[in-house]
Amino acid sequence: MSETHLALPRVIAHRGLSAHAPENTLAAVRAAHAAGCRWVELDVQQLGDGTPVIWHDAGVRRCSNGRGKLRHLDLAQAHQLDVGSWFSPAFRHERMATLDAMLALLVECDMGLNLELKISYRHDPAALAKAVIPRLLATLPPSRLLVSSFDRDALRAAREIETDPHRLRLGLLYDKLPKGWRADAETLLAYSVHLDWRKLKPAAASTVRDAGLHLLCYTANDPAVFRPRWAWGVDAVISDDPPCFTDALS
Repeated sequence: MSETHLALPRVIAHRGLSAHAPENTLAAVRAAHAAGCRWVELDVQQLGDGTPVIWHDAGVRRCSNGRGKLRHLDLAQAHQLDVGSWFSPAFRHERMATLDAMLALLVECDMGLNLELKISYRHDPAALAKAVIPRLLATLPPSRLLVSSFDRDALRAAREIETDPHRLRLGLLYDKLPKGWRADAETLLAYSVHLDWRKLKPAAASTVRDAGLHLLCYTANDPAVFRPRWAWGVDAVISDDPPCFTDALS
């Protein structure tokens, strides 16, 4: 397959427009689209019945009116939860988004996606990749798709499903750049490295760029403090409030 350019913007909306809407919801992605964001970063996990859903935590307590672990819920139970009121009464009755519903919205809005394969305790990385990757490849073009994870097993399973690095681009998520990152990048045919912006050093940024990989930083919300890092070669920033960055970059 011939190489397809990845249309990666300078600023990506973290879990949707999460500064202004409940994270990882359809409402947050609609808000991101309304704010002019071209891409969103979201998290995906599986419910106990295997349904892939857009959710960050292992449990539901922080971002819903319920309690318990995600792996103990089926889709009917998950859809009974209110996942918006914790953020604001304006989002009352917002429901947990399935991956399929979210992909349909992204297609409708013509948006790109950085999807993190989130592996919580007692969740199966290979099963998640098997449930998620074919759906992504069938729905979004390679130019609007980037899959990332802290979990190497999840990324290995994703790469086994799609071996073409131009059809499925993978991002290595780290807190800060570890010693073994090059081996990970070579084995997985990685496209990018994603690092905590607060721990990024100029030498690490140069190392990533010299290796020919793209560099993304998470999760920055102060464009003035972040500004020096652009000169280090950062390609994109993931932010809860992208408009503050786009205003600063304009």
